Amino acid sequence: MTMDQPPSSDSDQQRHLSIISTRQIALQSEDPTLISTVTNTATLQSNLQLPDNVKIDLRDHLTPHNDAQNVFAFVPDQLSALMDPKNLPLLYKFGGLDGVAKGLHVNLQTGLVPNQKITSHVTLNDLQPPSTNAPPPEPRMRPRSMTLLSSATGATRTEPTTAFPQRVSIFGSNVLPDVKEKSIFHLMWMAFQDKTLILLTIAAIVSLGVGLYEDIAVPEYDAAGNRIPGVKWVEGVAIIVAVLIVVLVASINDFQKERQFRKLNAKKEDRAVKATRDGVICMISVHDIQVGDILHLEPGDIVAADGVFIEGHNLKCDESAATGESDAVRKLNWEICFSASQQHQAKGSTEHKSSPDPFIISGSKVLEGVCTYLVTGVGQNSYYGRTMMALRSEPESTPLQEKLNHLAEVIAKLGSAAGLLMLIALLIRYFVGWKDGIPDQATTIVLDIMKILIVVVTIVVVAVPEGLPLAVTLALAYATQRMLKDNNLVRVLAACETMGNATTVCSDKTGTLTQNKMTVVAGTLGCSFRFTKDAPSDRTDLSDISEVAAKAPKQVLNMLNQSIALNSTAFEGKDEKGEDCFVGNKTETALLQFSRDIGSQHYDSIRNAFPVEQVFPFSSERKAMATVVRLPHPEDPKRTIYRAHVKGASEILLGSCSNIVTLQNANYRDATHDFDVRIRKLNADDRSRLERIIQSYATRSLRTIGIGYRDFEHWPPQDVSCSEEGDVPYEALTRGNELILLGIVGIEDPLRPGVKEAVKDCQQAGVFVRMVTGDNLTTAKSIAKQCGIYTTGGIVMEGPVFRNLPLSEMDAILPRLQVLARSSPEDKRILVSRLRDLGDVVAVTGDGTNDGPALKMADVGFSMGIAGTEVAKEASAIILMDDNFSSIVKAIMWGRCVNDAVKKFLQFQLTVNITAVILTFLSSVISSEQKSVLTAVQLLWVNLIMDTFAALALATDPPTPELLQRNPEPRSNPLISFKMWKMIIGQAIFQIIVMIVMLYSNVLEFPTESTLLQTVVFNTFVFCQIFNELNCRRIDSKLNIFTNIWANKFFIVIFIICVAGQALIVNFGGAAFQVTPIDGIHWVISVVLGALSLPIGLVIRLIPDNVFAFLLFKRSARERYLGHSQKIPSMYMAGNERLSWTTKQQEQFEEENEHTQYSYTSKTFHD
Repeated sequence: MTMDQPPSSDSDQQRHLSIISTRQIALQSEDPTLISTVTNTATLQSNLQLPDNVKIDLRDHLTPHNDAQNVFAFVPDQLSALMDPKNLPLLYKFGGLDGVAKGLHVNLQTGLVPNQKITSHVTLNDLQPPSTNAPPPEPRMRPRSMTLLSSATGATRTEPTTAFPQRVSIFGSNVLPDVKEKSIFHLMWMAFQDKTLILLTIAAIVSLGVGLYEDIAVPEYDAAGNRIPGVKWVEGVAIIVAVLIVVLVASINDFQKERQFRKLNAKKEDRAVKATRDGVICMISVHDIQVGDILHLEPGDIVAADGVFIEGHNLKCDESAATGESDAVRKLNWEICFSASQQHQAKGSTEHKSSPDPFIISGSKVLEGVCTYLVTGVGQNSYYGRTMMALRSEPESTPLQEKLNHLAEVIAKLGSAAGLLMLIALLIRYFVGWKDGIPDQATTIVLDIMKILIVVVTIVVVAVPEGLPLAVTLALAYATQRMLKDNNLVRVLAACETMGNATTVCSDKTGTLTQNKMTVVAGTLGCSFRFTKDAPSDRTDLSDISEVAAKAPKQVLNMLNQSIALNSTAFEGKDEKGEDCFVGNKTETALLQFSRDIGSQHYDSIRNAFPVEQVFPFSSERKAMATVVRLPHPEDPKRTIYRAHVKGASEILLGSCSNIVTLQNANYRDATHDFDVRIRKLNADDRSRLERIIQSYATRSLRTIGIGYRDFEHWPPQDVSCSEEGDVPYEALTRGNELILLGIVGIEDPLRPGVKEAVKDCQQAGVFVRMVTGDNLTTAKSIAKQCGIYTTGGIVMEGPVFRNLPLSEMDAILPRLQVLARSSPEDKRILVSRLRDLGDVVAVTGDGTNDGPALKMADVGFSMGIAGTEVAKEASAIILMDDNFSSIVKAIMWGRCVNDAVKKFLQFQLTVNITAVILTFLSSVISSEQKSVLTAVQLLWVNLIMDTFAALALATDPPTPELLQRNPEPRSNPLISFKMWKMIIGQAIFQIIVMIVMLYSNVLEFPTESTLLQTVVFNTFVFCQIFNELNCRRIDSKLNIFTNIWANKFFIVIFIICVAGQALIVNFGGAAFQVTPIDGIHWVISVVLGALSLPIGLVIRLIPDNVFAFLLFKRSARERYLGHSQKIPSMYMAGNERLSWTTKQQEQFEEENEHTQYSYTSKTFHD
C-alpha cells in the first residue's frame, strides 16, 4: 500500500519544527507555542459593537481606580470579573488581550522582567477597545535560540520574593493566606467549652472551697484522739487536674492532627510550572507566579492561575468544576470567540456551556493541546483560590458530643435534685433531733449545718461523671492515630464516629475500586488474529500476548505502532517514586506500553518523522479521536498523501469501516516496503464476528478500543467545508464509512486487591455500596458485578436518565440503584442529596476538583491522598492515603469501635455513679452523724483515678471483624441502649444490696461505725468496679466478655494497676483514706463479692429485653429502645443477602410504587 519515509525538503523541515511544538507532550526541548491556533483568513466581522441585549453589567468594572500607588490599570476585582462568569464583553472593553497586557505592563513576547521598576501609570482610560476593522492577530513566533536556551538550562528558576514588589502589593502572590493557625492555648480554651468540663470545674471549685474550710475550721480526730491530716481539699484539686488532663489531651491531639494535614498539603501543593520571563523559558515554582506572567500549558497540567489565552494549538480543558459541563472546553484567541459570540447573538441563539472561549480557569485540567496564556488572577483572587477559601469552615460538634452534652445536662440536673433531696432529708433529721434539746452555742449549729452541706456537695460531685470527656477524647485520639496507620487521615473528628453508622457508600470506580493502571490484555488484529494475556495452551485460535511480535506480519505491526504513537497525547515521564512511566490518558499509556512490548521503535522518533496536519481530540460525543499526518506517497516520493489515524469506542469505529487488514502471511511474501499493509472488504460475517468479540471483551470488564486509518490524496479533502478556524470537521474522516480497521484491543483496569472482600464486608455490616462512575453502562455493570456491588435484582442506570427522573420515581428506584454509569459530578451531588433527604448516612469518595460539592454535602467525604486534588482534600473529612476502597471498611470498623468505646465507658461510669450516689445518700441519712460510709477521698479514688484508668482501658479496645456483623445504628438511636440500661441498673442494684447488707445486717459482726467494717465495704465496692470493668467490655447480649482481651495490653496493665493501687491504699492509706489494714479473710470476702459482678452480668444478659417492655409506656420509646419496627433507610439490599423487611413494610412499599415503571414483585425482597 504505502511506504512511509521522513520528509526531507527544507519547507518540510521548517513545518516539522512547528509540528514538534504541537507535540510538546513528549519533547521538552521544543517551544509549544511556535504554532499559534490557525485562524480563518477572513477578517473578523466588521461590526464589533456590543449588542444591546448583553446582560452583563460592566459599569463597576470599567471605573478607573484612584490608587496613586497602583501603577497598573486594574485592581484584582476587575480582573476576577473576567473569569466568573466568563465575560467576553468586558475583555473587549479592556482592549482585548493587548489591552490587558498593556494595563499589566507586560510584553507578550518576552514576559515579565524581574526587579524591573515600573514608573509609568496606566489607567483604564488608556486602554481602547480594538479597532473594529482589525484583522486577526498574526502568530507570534518566538526566536529559536530562546527555546534552545530553556532546554539547556532546564533548571527551576527561583526569584526572590522582592523581584516583583509592585505586583505583589496590588495583586497578591499565588499563595492562599494560611488558615489562621490556632495556638495550643486557643485549642485548650475550645476544648474547655465542653459542658461536662464546665460542670466539673464548678464542682471542683465548690469542693475545693468546702474542703479547705472543713480541713481548717473543722478538724477531725481518730479514736485515739489524734488529729486526722486535712486532705478534704484533695478532691477539688484532683478534679481540676482531671479537667486539665482532658483539655491537654484534646488540644494536643487537635494540634498534631492539624500540623499533619498541613505537612501533607505542603508536599502536594508546591510544583514547578513553565513560564516565559525576560525572554527565556524557565521553570518557576507555582508559588512564584505573578499577575502578568506568561505561562505554558501542556496535556495533564493543572492550571495554576487564572488567565487569558495568548496562542496555542488545539487546547482543550476540563472545567467541570466551574461549569458542571463534563465535556472539554476548547480555548481559542479571544477575537475568534468574540466574533462567534456575536454571531450567536445576532441569530438569537444561546451559546453552549462548552463553546470555545479564551479564559483559562485555575483548577481546571489540560486534556489536549498546548498554549501560552497571560496570568490575570493569583491566590485568593483566582477562581481556584475563591473555591478553596469558600471551603474553609469551622468544625462543628460531633453527634456523639451533642448526645454527651445533653447527658451532662441531665446528670447535672439529677445530681442537683439528689443533693437537694438529701439536703432536705438531712435538715429534717437534724432539726427533729432538737426535740432532745437545742444546742447552746450558735457556732455548733453553724458547724452542724456546714457538715450537712459538705455531704450534699460530695453527693453532687459524685453524680458528675468526671471520666466521660476523657473517655471520648481518648477514644477519638487513639482511633485517629491508629487510623493513620490504616491509611485514613482523619481531618474532621466527627467523621470518625459518623462513619461507624454510615448506611451507604457511593464509591468512584477508577483508582478506588480499580488500580487505575490500564493494560492491554487481549486483542484482535484484522478479523482472525486473536491474542490474550496468559492464553490457555489448548486454544490454538488464541496466541499469547507475548507472541504477537513473532506471529503477526511486520507490516501490520508497523502500521499499528505508527497509529498508536501518532494518535496519542501521552508521553514518558516519572512517577511519584521517580521511576520511568508513561504519563497522560490511562488508555493511551496502556496502548503505548503495548506498542513498546511488541517491539515498536520509540514513539518520539515516529512522532518526529511525520508532521501533524490536524488533531481531533477525544470527545465524549463522538467517542473517538484522530490525528492526520503528512507523509510521502509510497509509489511517488514527490507526491504527498495524508493519513488519518483513528481510535475510539470499538462498536462505533466498526460501523465506520468498510475494509479490514488481512493477516494471512501468504499475502505478505511479496511486500515491497515496511508499511505495505494488505486489506480486503469487511463483509457481514466479519462484522458479526467482531461484534461478538467486542461483547465478549465487555463482559470481561475490558475497555474495548478500535484502531483504524484512512488515506487521503488532499488535505483538506475536496468537497469539505472547513470551520472558521480552518479545521476540517471529524465527519470528513468517516464519510462513506471508508475507514480501514486495523484491529480491536481490550484494556483492563484490574480490581484492587481485596476490593471484593471489602465490598462484602460493607454489605455484611449493613452498608449499601453503590458505584458512581463516568464509564459506559456495560463496563460499569461488569466491574460492579466483579466487585460484588451489582447483584440480581439491582438497578444500573445512566446519569442523564437518573437526573431527569421525577422525585417520586427517583425515590422508588434508590433502594435498588447499585450502579450509576456515565455520571457527572452533578449527578453524584443529586444522588447524595436525595439519599440524605431519605435519612441515609452517606459516605462518598471523590478525587477531582469537581467532586468537591458532593464530598462537602456527604456526611463523610473521602478524598484520595494520591490522585486527589487539593480542592477534593479540603472538602473531605477523611483522606484515603492509599486511594484504596479497603481503607473505607477500616474506617467503618474504627467508627463503630469509637462509638462502642464511649458506650462501654458510659456503662461503667454510670454504674459507679448511681451506686455511689445512692450509697452516700442512704448511709448519710441513716448515720447519726450524717456521715457517708464512703469518704470524699475514697470517692476520689473510685470516681476519678479508677474512672480515668477505665476510660483509657475501654477506649483502647482495638476493632474486631465482629463489628462488621451488625447493622449501622440510625441517628435517632439513644446513646444508652436498653441492654446498657439493663446492665447499669442490674449491677447497681447488686452492689447496693451487697453494701447495705454488709453495713447494717451485722453479717461481719462489726458495729456500723467501725473503721474495719467501713474499710471492708470500701474494698468490696472498689472490687465490684474493677470486675465490672471486665463486664463492660461488652455492651451487647453476647456472653464472652474476654473476647480479644489479650489484644488490648492497656486493659491488662490498667487492671493490674487498679488491683495493686487498691491493695496499697488499704494497707498503707491510713488516715488519709480513713482505712485500716484488713486480714486475709476480709480480703477474700471483698474480692469474691466483687467477682460476683461477672456471674450477675451473665444472668442480666440472659434476661430477654422484652421482659421489661411494660416499663416503656410510649410506643415511640419502645421502638427506639427495643427496636420494634425499626428500619435503617435504604438498607433493602446488600449483596446477595437481603436484609429483613416486615411484610407490612413490603406491602406499603409496593403499594406506594405500583404505578411507577419500577414496581416489582414481592420475590425481590424476602426475609
